[in-house]
Formats: sequence, structure tokens, C-alpha cells
Amino acid sequence: MREEMLNADAELDSALRDFKLSMRAWSEAELSRPRTVKAPMRTAVWRMAAGWAMGCVLVLGAGSAGVYEHGRRVETAREQAKVAAEQEAQRKLAAQNAALDEDALLLHVDSDVARQVPAAMDPLTGLVDAGEIKQ
Repeated sequence: MREEMLNADAELDSALRDFKLSMRAWSEAELSRPRTVKAPMRTAVWRMAAGWAMGCVLVLGAGSAGVYEHGRRVETAREQAKVAAEQEAQRKLAAQNAALDEDALLLHVDSDVARQVPAAMDPLTGLVDAGEIKQ
């Protein structure tokens, strides 16, 4: 039995030595063979990042366009309200001026009607005394 064990040990040693030699040979062969270096696959990462960036730009652009449009509409509404208020003030002023013009016209007509002598005969009234007319 001892011989069998020695025989098994020698066989195991031989197998391990052969394995060791083959591994060293394989390692040296791998180290000595020419290699090509491939660029890492970063294009997919950059494409994904660029896609996200473009998506964010589009969302922000659409949002800012909406805010700008809303602001422009508010400003237009304010301008229209201001113009309407100015027109209303001008209408009130025109109505007041028309009332004043009407009052001035009525005063002028009243003064013309209240005259004893027509305007065409005014130069003649200066020739006659007021006391002579009453007689």
C-alpha cells in the first residue's frame, strides 16, 4: 500500500508540475503576444448625456416661451386698459368743453337778444344822448 501511495504521490506531483509548467508557458505566451488597445465605449454615455441636455433645453425653452407669452399678454392688457382710461378721460373733457361752449354760446345769444339796439346800429347810438331817447 505504501507503494501505491508513493506511486499516487509521484503521479500527483507529475500532474501538478505539468500543470505549473503549462500555466507558466501560457502566461508567457499571453504576455508576449501583441495586443490592440480598444477605446472605451464612452460614446453611448456622451450620447445619453447629450440627449438629456437637449431634452432639458427643449423643456426650458418651451417653459420660458410660455412665461414670455403670458408676460406679453399681461403687458398688452395693461396698455389697452391705459388707452381705454385715456380715451374715457378725453371723452369726459370733451363733454365738459362742449358744456362750457354751449354755456358760452347761450350767454352770447342772450347778450345779443338782450340788446335794445342791433349791432349794426351801434355807431348811431353814440350820436344820440340817452336822455333824448327817453322823451
